[in-house]
Amino acid sequence: MYRILRFSVSIKMGNENEISTNRSTDPSSPAIDANQPISATKVISDQSTNHILSSVKHQFLASCKNSALSSSMSVPICLTDSDPAIKINVARSQSQTNMSISSNVEPEGSVKREKWAKKVDFLLSVIGFAVDLANVQRFPYLCFKNGGGAFLIPYSIMLGIAGIPLFFMELALGQYFRKGAITCWGRIVPLFKGVGYCVVMIAFYVDFYYNVMIAWALYFFFASFSTELPWTRCNNEWNTNNCSEIQFIGDIIHGGDENDKSLLNLHNTSSASFSTYFHNRTTPAEEYWHRHVLELHQSSGIDGLGAIKWDMSVCLLIVYLICYFSLWKGISTSGKVVWFTALFPYFVLTILLFRGLLLPGAFDGIKYYLTPNFSALNKKEVWIDAATQVFYSLGPGFGVLLAFASYNEFHNNIYRDAFITSAVNSATSFLAGFVIFSVLGYMAHKSRKEIKDVVREGPGLVFVVYPEAIATMPGAPFWAVMFFLMLLTLGLDSSFGGSEAIITALSDEYSIIRENREIFVAILFILYFFIGLFSCSQGGAYVVTLLDTFAANYNILFAVFCEAIAVSWIYGYNRFAKNLKQMLGFEIGWYWKFCWLFCAPSFLLALIVLRLTDIQPLKYNDDYEYPLWANILGHSMTISSMLMIPIVAIYQLIITPGTLKERMEILLTTYEDSHHHQLDKCIKPTLSHNSHIYDSKADWNVDQDKQIANV
Repeated sequence: MYRILRFSVSIKMGNENEISTNRSTDPSSPAIDANQPISATKVISDQSTNHILSSVKHQFLASCKNSALSSSMSVPICLTDSDPAIKINVARSQSQTNMSISSNVEPEGSVKREKWAKKVDFLLSVIGFAVDLANVQRFPYLCFKNGGGAFLIPYSIMLGIAGIPLFFMELALGQYFRKGAITCWGRIVPLFKGVGYCVVMIAFYVDFYYNVMIAWALYFFFASFSTELPWTRCNNEWNTNNCSEIQFIGDIIHGGDENDKSLLNLHNTSSASFSTYFHNRTTPAEEYWHRHVLELHQSSGIDGLGAIKWDMSVCLLIVYLICYFSLWKGISTSGKVVWFTALFPYFVLTILLFRGLLLPGAFDGIKYYLTPNFSALNKKEVWIDAATQVFYSLGPGFGVLLAFASYNEFHNNIYRDAFITSAVNSATSFLAGFVIFSVLGYMAHKSRKEIKDVVREGPGLVFVVYPEAIATMPGAPFWAVMFFLMLLTLGLDSSFGGSEAIITALSDEYSIIRENREIFVAILFILYFFIGLFSCSQGGAYVVTLLDTFAANYNILFAVFCEAIAVSWIYGYNRFAKNLKQMLGFEIGWYWKFCWLFCAPSFLLALIVLRLTDIQPLKYNDDYEYPLWANILGHSMTISSMLMIPIVAIYQLIITPGTLKERMEILLTTYEDSHHHQLDKCIKPTLSHNSHIYDSKADWNVDQDKQIANV
């Protein structure tokens, strides 16, 4: 069905400033063939109406000042945004001039963009994407590793000069241009359109393995529904002779068996022998993770992955089914799902924090977490870790922020939203540190180890250490269900964001995908599932580590570096600041200019150089070194996404007419500058009835213009 909006503009010749406009909607209009031109009508979205009338007034007033105007003529009009070109039919009389609009009729859905049902849906979606598994399994470890509370100093500095500015920039670009990554970058600077393809490819690679990690959490979640957690004892078929269940020293004294008491005597007589024993042992949680969930002992490495685990494959299938039914209808469905997936982790973190504080040794762990070691700030590794954590935690460069913000109202206060979401993300990381280290202090107290000996980074922290601690608590199955459900929700809304970035970017660029979203999403997730089966094999952890290392490495740093240069130096800070004022209603301060022009590009360039100068052969847990072909494959994957930027730039140069200099000028001309150039031409009325009609869309070719001009 089509909705017809009728316009008329009258300008009294005696007073150029007296302009009246009338708009009416005609719901009773008969069905119209989209291929047939009609007079005085144009099907558009409501939000474009005021803009069209404003353009008509401005350009027509300028035309009326020309004394050579005839009594009947056509005046071409240029529009911005995504509206097609229209033609103004003019009829003059002695006292007034009447004008009507004519164009091809288009389906209403072709120009109307979906919007968030509520402002909170957007905020929760962004928070859900930014707050992911890394907030729980990486930030606390980095804080412990790099000087405790002192780490917050470089973290805050990097957050202020680069993290939040880049985060705000990407959100603002998405809201202003209202398009996904590919189309958006084609409008900012056409020569840099490959940045959009680059970030989409990075998000595509990340999705190959990220949902497998969510499947691991789902596997533990199902296993937690038991009277006794399966990683509590050493009497399972997957356990080895090195497995040892360690009790509290007090428990051994009051009720341990003879072996336990012999161990206690060993502790009392020889601390060195006691420490050696604990160092060599494996816990039930370790063996459950490595020998039962992953079954790494059945694999010889990445070149011998072994059999596919059907139980893990089922978990992965369930994850993709959840993702599909959350995303297949767009933000209308995902915006509702994030109310649970984004908020539930905070409920669980709060409960786990209070539970952890009641455990023996908890405050020793928190003290270890927060005690500052300012001498660590002299090490460059601390600043590198802070910069890396800030960048990957907030998530610019994946196209997700562009996609989510593109569904906002144009005048939404994205400035305030950027501060809210980035502050919530950082506060969540800090809160997770208390939750994790209260339990690590408890584990150190329990196992008679130093806290530094029980801390682990990455999956080992959330799939070994924390489950082991939960297993010793009263009501362990309940706490396990809550913890792994939290991990599941943390992972899901981040996965939603990555997939939505791909879907939005391709839908905005290719109409066939937009018109068949449900089918495209199904095909995408089916492809993901079959690729993910490699990670569900007995050596799947080797595949996940490879993808995790190379999918989003120095390639995403390079992509965001290109974004920063394109926006600040080619599109121009002043123009971007005007865009922000148009959206926000106020001017931003000099601080943002300083960060966008100098700090952010320098920050990114330094990270790229440090990454490239610190390339080492990939290892898994320091005991398995990947073969040469695997390292080459990984770097090839990283470079392949980076190559999209020069490849698309070369393609743009080839298809653009003119000399090389003219092509470069065209491709370095922003969307708005291109529109203003066309406006200068459009403002000059043409007396011929075959007047040329100009369109503001940079990617429209001459044939399309001619087709519209025939209306």
